[in-house]
Amino acid sequence: MSLLLGLFASAFLSATLLPGSSEAALLALLAASTIEPWLLVVTATAGNILGSCVNYAIGRAIERFRNRRWFPVEARRYDQAMGWYRRFGRWSLLASWVPVVGDPLTVVAGALREDWRVFLALVTLGKGARYAAIAGAFAAWPR
Repeated sequence: MSLLLGLFASAFLSATLLPGSSEAALLALLAASTIEPWLLVVTATAGNILGSCVNYAIGRAIERFRNRRWFPVEARRYDQAMGWYRRFGRWSLLASWVPVVGDPLTVVAGALREDWRVFLALVTLGKGARYAAIAGAFAAWPR
């Protein structure tokens, strides 16, 4: 159980704006534990989705502070992320798993008031597919 909690925590933190490597944690557990791979994939996916939901909530709350001096993102970067999201729309949330761009995307989705049901569906699909692909590649890799 503690291994699953650790994986969940790693995936959660990796989905927030904090650095993390849930993929490495998943691979380590796939290699060294007797826990069913599907359970590891579900656990990592759930943690990562919850972290993205935190980002979404931050986006909903932080938009009103964007012109403050202490705002954590440069105006240029923020506008760039907003423009990218507006250009590609909600479907860009399928790429919420992509390093560097995925986490800000989920914040921007919140700031732009994306429907939370659509947000949740697309983020779940993207992140779940990523972890399933990692586990599938691990299983197919010759040992």
